[in-house]
Amino acid sequence: MIGRAALAGFSWLAILYLALPLVILIGVSVTTTAYLQFPPSGFTLKWYAQFLRDPSYVAAIWTSCSLAVAATAIALVLGIPAALVLARTRFPGERAVGALFLSPLILPTIVIGAAILQYASALGFARTYTAMLVGHTVLVIPYIVRTVFATLAGFDTSLEEAARDLGASACGAFFRITMPIIKPGIIAGALFAVIISWTNVELSIFNTTAALMTIPVKLFNYIQYSVDPMIAAVSAATIYVAIVVVVALDFAVGIDKLTTSSR
Repeated sequence: MIGRAALAGFSWLAILYLALPLVILIGVSVTTTAYLQFPPSGFTLKWYAQFLRDPSYVAAIWTSCSLAVAATAIALVLGIPAALVLARTRFPGERAVGALFLSPLILPTIVIGAAILQYASALGFARTYTAMLVGHTVLVIPYIVRTVFATLAGFDTSLEEAARDLGASACGAFFRITMPIIKPGIIAGALFAVIISWTNVELSIFNTTAALMTIPVKLFNYIQYSVDPMIAAVSAATIYVAIVVVVALDFAVGIDKLTTSSR
């Protein structure tokens, strides 16, 4: 009984520790002062209106959203088959290939950004959306490979063999048998990928232009010259979007159904 109470208390402390910065950020975003202040002085939405009236901020948000979604989708297409091969086959150089897929986790992001810039410059598409997409895909693919590989560790391949014996094709067996079982790893990897892509500054800054900029880079450039509550308003707006997405997913299909395997 005491152990449960202690565990519950620790859990609530952890939740408060994680939520407190968000509460402070939202509070600062509605202050009437021209500088960051918490508790906020008064209540105003002018800082939200200020950044929404700026087309460059809206464009940066859309750029970040499209990059995060597109990079995650490409990483899923490339990472899931790679994880399947690494988990199920043995071949010369297997360890080297596995290390290659996970190398973006080891290399400093700024080094990857510089490498992508040189690579894109050599091929003639530097400082374009395509160059940024290539970089973000390289950055997030290890999260897909690692989480899917982990879910395949205890996978019973006899289930697929039974499906094939009953007439299912290789693709049919994968989508009907394997995919539902490894779904938690796929979703976890996709969530990590979206978050990493959305928050990245170091890699993105190498291929940005005045017309092509992600929201983290936009904020990074802004705070070099000015620090005011509009920064908090932009950050808080992304929090609201994340909350809406999570609530919508839970309402539509249920978060527990998304993160648990079909049985």
